[in-house]
Amino acid sequence: MNHKIKKYWYMYLTGTLLLIQAAVFLVFRGESYFQIHDNLDLFMGHYEMLKKAHLWFAHGVDAPILHGVSRDLFGSEFNLYNFFYIILPTYWAYLAGYAAKIAIGMISFILLAKDIYKERYENYKPLVIVIAAAFGMIPVFPTYGIAFTSVPFIVLFLRKIYFAESVKERLPWYLAVFFYPLISYFSYHGFFILSYMVCAVIILWIRDKKFPLSTFVSIVVLSLGYILLEYRLFGAMLGSDTVTIRTTMDHGDLSFGQAMATAFSEFVNASFHSEDSHTYIVLGVVLIALVIINVGHVRAGKAKEMLTDPINLVMLWIIFNVLIFGLYQFAPFRHLFEMLVPPLTGFEFARTAYFNTFLWYAELLLVCIRMYDYGKKNLKLLANVIVTLAVLVVMFVPQVYNDFYYTCYNQAYKVIKHKETSTVNYNEFYSAELFEKIKDEIGYNGEWSASYGFHPAILNYNGIASVDGYLGMYAQDYKDKWTRIIEPAFEGSPSLASYFVGWGARVNLISADDENTYAPLRVMDPVDKRLVADMDELKSLDCKYIFARFEISNAAEIGLKLVGCYTDESSPYTIYVYEL
Repeated sequence: MNHKIKKYWYMYLTGTLLLIQAAVFLVFRGESYFQIHDNLDLFMGHYEMLKKAHLWFAHGVDAPILHGVSRDLFGSEFNLYNFFYIILPTYWAYLAGYAAKIAIGMISFILLAKDIYKERYENYKPLVIVIAAAFGMIPVFPTYGIAFTSVPFIVLFLRKIYFAESVKERLPWYLAVFFYPLISYFSYHGFFILSYMVCAVIILWIRDKKFPLSTFVSIVVLSLGYILLEYRLFGAMLGSDTVTIRTTMDHGDLSFGQAMATAFSEFVNASFHSEDSHTYIVLGVVLIALVIINVGHVRAGKAKEMLTDPINLVMLWIIFNVLIFGLYQFAPFRHLFEMLVPPLTGFEFARTAYFNTFLWYAELLLVCIRMYDYGKKNLKLLANVIVTLAVLVVMFVPQVYNDFYYTCYNQAYKVIKHKETSTVNYNEFYSAELFEKIKDEIGYNGEWSASYGFHPAILNYNGIASVDGYLGMYAQDYKDKWTRIIEPAFEGSPSLASYFVGWGARVNLISADDENTYAPLRVMDPVDKRLVADMDELKSLDCKYIFARFEISNAAEIGLKLVGCYTDESSPYTIYVYEL
């Protein structure tokens, strides 16, 4: 038994970690603590809204959010992650997406390694398996987690096409490329994959002195796949002349020096949606290895090999991606790009950095394989220790979207401290039983409503049509309308005013004194409980109800009538419903 454990340690390690994750979520289920910011307050509310309104496959209709916006703004039905929400209850769909992200990340990473190393793969198998598990579990943006971890698949497909010796051999791989958008997303990865492929065509053409027709055809095939499978997105971007908030969003106006500092920070830490845990182990190991390897090239009198060393080439790619990330916030560079490609005005091409989530773990594999190849037993053992620490960091170090960590932390806190944490779990955040009770008691029948003191996504999730909401692209006219509604509060809430005017994706009623009244806290007790807004403008949106988490102190003054105060034992909320 000890011999088996020693031989297959990497299988026991990864298997144990995956089982622990599965056990935690299956035990706590709806009492799990999923990230709320840019997660529960966004896509899950949208997807449940689409399901309740039977809009997933609908065309030419509006969704009950922001006083009615095109259903096409909420993602294609032809996407694996979205498909989970079509067929499963929302909580289980979230877990299915979580599991699929890990599975696809591990499988794609392993298959790509097998294709590259071929008969040598078995020698490196322990490294590949453990790093693949770390890559699969990276705590990135959940809705597009599969898009992040599927990147090795597109690299694999393109390699198969490039090295195939006949059209017949290439056909199944062209088919795989065409359907790749099912597990990808154009705005986050697809645009950049196609851009990298164009660069690859140029590089291969120069290197091989022959036009890489098969790779060029892959660009056409993949483009068609994205256009057809994400037809709603392309229709919204290119088929409408509506001016959207993307054209007026403040994307930053840093100096060149500040942009470079931002790029360096991204290199070290990774940004909000793509925090991949590389900072703690992977970064240090890779940087130390780069110094040792390149000094070795120079000492051996083979400095030219530095230009072709895969470890250096991957690092140059990582650096390029973070430079674009920083320069995106340098206005002259961004404006030049938008002038050259006007349809992409407002497009966040800083998302090149999202590819570093794969590149850092690919770099770690390259470094550790070099340690294996060096032939010394101690170095092989050190490589095994390094990859073990890397996967443990991914799983147990707190990162923005590390749902496993925060579920364990909050549940342990309740046991040890014998009291609740300040945040809320999945069931509590949406409080479905409470809102069903409210809808029954007030006789709700699809009337337009607004939220105050909590995220509008809670209304969306519970089948309540909202004039507010969270959406990254909608008509600028509506933003102007909402600006007039909340403008009376701007004087007392300068930071919230700047946040909305400069960005505008979060459309909600704001507090009178700059206090965040939509934070998902167990207790919501703001100092100033007034609602300062232009009520006539709000009424012009046919808004009948305001759902508030606290009693509005100036309700009578602004013409609000209290319909009722509602609680439920399943929810930490007290909801006050007002009628305009």
